[in-house]
Amino acid sequence: MTTNRIEINPDVMLGKPVIRGTRLPVELILRKLSEGATETDLLDAYPRLTRADIQAALAYAADTLAHETIVLQAA
Repeated sequence: MTTNRIEINPDVMLGKPVIRGTRLPVELILRKLSEGATETDLLDAYPRLTRADIQAALAYAADTLAHETIVLQAA
């Protein structure tokens, strides 16, 4: 699953989803946001990043979780 802003390429960051044209993993964006960073903090820290890239990372994570299958074992 990719968007026009997220890419998965085995030659970039071992195939982890990244912001297209960068080596910024989606995971990094999500982790920074979960630690309390704001969009402005991220934009200041990573000049090539855009607000649309951040929104794409969030949407990618939501889409990935929405399609995840969880197998529960009976106790």
